[in-house]
Amino acid sequence: MSEPIHVVCPHCNAVNRIPSDRPAAEAVCGKCKQRLFTGEPVALTGQNFNKHIERHDIPVVVDFWAPWCGPCRAMAPIFDRAAKELEPRVRFAKVNVDEEPSIAAHYGIRGIPTLIVFDHGEVAKEHAGLVRTSARFCGGRRVFVLVCGDLPRNCRHVK
Repeated sequence: MSEPIHVVCPHCNAVNRIPSDRPAAEAVCGKCKQRLFTGEPVALTGQNFNKHIERHDIPVVVDFWAPWCGPCRAMAPIFDRAAKELEPRVRFAKVNVDEEPSIAAHYGIRGIPTLIVFDHGEVAKEHAGLVRTSARFCGGRRVFVLVCGDLPRNCRHVK
């Protein structure tokens, strides 16, 4: 039997184990009983940032943004759509750099919007500026991807 997947609840920040043989999209938190995947980005703060970044066994894509930023507002619907379509394979989260300047400073955010992909607490990829979307086919299935420059290379089936 495979190892369970660890996921942090977007509501109460409890770490949950999801058995690998069960559908993650239907999982509920053992503590607060709410859905672990809502299809919406999670707002991260100084209190919950490290737990969400370090304890997830799935990649976490974080949008560093500000409400006054025009490109951030333009990218928000793209990011929201990605959360709806790609969860539970990926967790999407947002950090308001005006409210959490210490987190932005720690990761050297100099321009917004900036996306950082975290994998087990480590920065896996970073992209500053707007992103576009693209529909691709992976293993015969249509998938939605955020395109940050190059197409994703982790999928051998992208055509």
